[in-house]
Amino acid sequence: MTGQTRAEKLRNRLVMALEPLSLELFDDSEKHAGHKGNVQGGGHFTVRIVSAAFEGKNLIQRHRLVYDAVGDMMEREIHALSIEAKAPGEE
Repeated sequence: MTGQTRAEKLRNRLVMALEPLSLELFDDSEKHAGHKGNVQGGGHFTVRIVSAAFEGKNLIQRHRLVYDAVGDMMEREIHALSIEAKAPGEE
């Protein structure tokens, strides 16, 4: 996955792990210019994702699945991640 932007890498990880029916990814980093996490290189992202993997799961469990998919990106590449995770039919 070399040569990819952070957003592309994030999108690919979510697609591979959660097989979403719908996925919207927004890079909000410019809104946080000068913010400590942004200055240190971590991006700010918003994810709206619909996946069957979320069926029967509560909010915390859904977020955990997203964070598990993102993995080590949270250590340096992502400073903030806003998540809207829904099961099919909840859109």
